Amino acid sequence: MFNPSKDEVRQFFLSAWQRHRAGGVLTPLELIAADWMELHPEYHAELSDPQSASRDYAVEQGRTNPFLHLSMHLTIAEQVSIDQPPGIRQAFELLRSKRGEHEAHHTIMECLGEMLWTAQRSGLPPDGAAYVDCVQRRATRR
Repeated sequence: MFNPSKDEVRQFFLSAWQRHRAGGVLTPLELIAADWMELHPEYHAELSDPQSASRDYAVEQGRTNPFLHLSMHLTIAEQVSIDQPPGIRQAFELLRSKRGEHEAHHTIMECLGEMLWTAQRSGLPPDGAAYVDCVQRRATRR
């Protein structure tokens, strides 16, 4: 199982961004990450600064953690590609048809964050069915 540390995740994004900007060869996962990084110009300065790997992105500071945000994009892309948890691809497709891919991802992030928060708080495993249900509910809102 792939379980990178916080430092490894941050280094992955910093290295991929540097190689992408230099026109270097990227792995398939780095290519996906680079696409999402391009869609977030508000993170470009952080991604270009090696010191950002050691920064604290506390919620109390009002700063979005670019590494967490981009990791969630990668997580959602992977989940949709393999339809895991079951039903996430269909829910994503419905959201995408209404809001576009990027906004669909951001909507799904809210449900993903809620599922993870609930699991951490309860001490139980993440509830994939509740997660998909959350996405489906948001996809069918008017």
